[in-house]
Amino acid sequence: MSEPLLTFIFPSVLRHLQRLATYSSKMPHPQSSQHTCLSESSTCHPRDPIPQEPIFLPRHSRSSATKPSSDSASSMSFEYTSGSEDESPGTPATDPQLSEPFDQQRDDQTFVVPPTSPRKRRASTILLSQSPEDVRRILSPARGAQTKELEKVCCGGGCCFLKTLEEDPATKSGSPVIVPDNNAFQSLGLRIGPLSLDSELTNLVELPAETVSFGKLSTDAPPVQARVQKHPPGFVTPHPPYEVYSAKLHHARELTKPGAEKRTYHYDLDVTDYPAESGNVDFVVGGAVGIQAPNSDELVDEILDILNIPGYARDKQVLLKTSTGRWPSIWGDDKPRELVTTRRELLTWCSDVQSYPPTKPLLRLLAEYATAPNEKKILLYLSSAQGQAAFCDLRTGPHITIAQLLNAFPSSHPPLPHLLSVLNTLMPRFYSLSQDPQISCMREGTNCRRLIEIAVTVHETSNWRGGPRTGVGSGFLERMAKKVQEAEKEGIKATDLDLRVPMFRGLMANPLAREFVTDGPMLLIGAGVGVAPFRGFVQRRLKAANCANKVWVLQGVRDSLLDELYSGEWGVEEEKVKKVVQSRQGEGRYVQEEVGHQADLVWFIINALDGRVFVCGSSQGMGEGVERALIDVAMDKGNLRREEAEEFWTKKKEGGQYIAETW
Repeated sequence: MSEPLLTFIFPSVLRHLQRLATYSSKMPHPQSSQHTCLSESSTCHPRDPIPQEPIFLPRHSRSSATKPSSDSASSMSFEYTSGSEDESPGTPATDPQLSEPFDQQRDDQTFVVPPTSPRKRRASTILLSQSPEDVRRILSPARGAQTKELEKVCCGGGCCFLKTLEEDPATKSGSPVIVPDNNAFQSLGLRIGPLSLDSELTNLVELPAETVSFGKLSTDAPPVQARVQKHPPGFVTPHPPYEVYSAKLHHARELTKPGAEKRTYHYDLDVTDYPAESGNVDFVVGGAVGIQAPNSDELVDEILDILNIPGYARDKQVLLKTSTGRWPSIWGDDKPRELVTTRRELLTWCSDVQSYPPTKPLLRLLAEYATAPNEKKILLYLSSAQGQAAFCDLRTGPHITIAQLLNAFPSSHPPLPHLLSVLNTLMPRFYSLSQDPQISCMREGTNCRRLIEIAVTVHETSNWRGGPRTGVGSGFLERMAKKVQEAEKEGIKATDLDLRVPMFRGLMANPLAREFVTDGPMLLIGAGVGVAPFRGFVQRRLKAANCANKVWVLQGVRDSLLDELYSGEWGVEEEKVKKVVQSRQGEGRYVQEEVGHQADLVWFIINALDGRVFVCGSSQGMGEGVERALIDVAMDKGNLRREEAEEFWTKKKEGGQYIAETW
């Protein structure tokens, strides 16, 4: 290459590299579509982070004074093609002089790409379905849909069905199924389609085996003292050989104010006489206790009434025999049992009649004992392949109780032993301690009563009668709290009522308790009742009085005047360690948004020696949002790609520095 050509090319390449470095430094973060541009341009703006395709393209002019007269490079030209899904983008020439960034207008002339037909969207989505009804409409044979079954796998989302019930012209005018005329059936929202009494149903589930039976007691059998209203029977044992402990309710109060969307209560339980266990197990900060809550008396009586069980037989002792399974114990061995109990005890303490969606074995059992032909056909339809879509709708809809099903199909009266054979076991509900159990003590003269504290939020929905429906555990504890409130209005102390809460010491080694340490900074992030265990963390830290043991709390609430929990009860200098974020008042910010605003604090804590970040609360919304915010913090502060940021927090979680306890 001749010397004049080198003199011409080298300055151009140098200017190109300098401008390319400046241009690249202004580009947005390559790994996150949620990050805005760092500088404004005609195609990028911080308030509009989605770049627009430029339509002004530079055309470089070359004067005759600078063109090499006898080099093939002088004849090169740029050609731009409008990309589409059916075309491949053109490859530009590689002349260094013509590779300058497009925003350089020096000695350049611009031209406008002539308008053509509207460009096809490169990445577009079309919403096909939002419900099982949409899936049935799309896959309907009338639309010419052709599907091929590869493998029968249920995803659990309620969107699959095996076969469609076709309308039979021969039975169209025959015996249509008349749906039951009652509010309970209407509340189920069933759509049975062209179902008739003559419709052929296939793939019916088998009738579940009867694994429970009742027998008469021998005359010499000793009587068993029943405490069905206060305490579960002895065979309901969470961790043998230790039984459920009957804790006296020392006090209860409501933490939220009138007008709050959810009610949250605080409970003080007396565990002074809790029996010692092997291994020197004790209540620890961040641990959880199990509450063995019973079904409500009203719900149990309603089921016994529908099953036509007379009053004298409900509390009469019987010999319970099981052929297999661990029921009616909680985590016992899978073996046959013979126990002395009553029908009311079994429905109150052993079988869950309101928390689980109906199963096909349960519906098949109700169909077996239904005497009305229309009710039997509908129940068999729900237990068949043709009724799979309706069954999925039933399971994924509102909560359905056993009493609701029995009211919806009033001709079905299954025997209680057979019904108990298909019901789920009533499991305990776990609640985290909301204080440091080592410093909780109530003085009564010279004696000190040991108390543990929990906070419980009542989750309330509408039942099929239009009234309120609460959970098993939260409903039971709320009934206790209301009794305390009514007694206090009359000047009666809660301790004089002798209210009992069946509980046991469990999950003292759950992630919150296991990863709590007295050294190193901590950031505690929670919303709603999720901040309750953090109160014990702060009490323990402030008790240490070590300035190096820094702790910060981000508490998310809807309205601090109504929903803030334990205001003024965190310890000394509460305002220095806690920040309340309101989503319905003030700035209207969620706690996950505050995590982004506290990016410097988050990055300092997680990289400090023995620093920890705790997250506690609902997994939907808060938990997922906080995790996304933490990933963004790592991307911004650590200059990491998204995949690297996700791996960063995964490693922190494995190392016990990032602890998320969500539900």
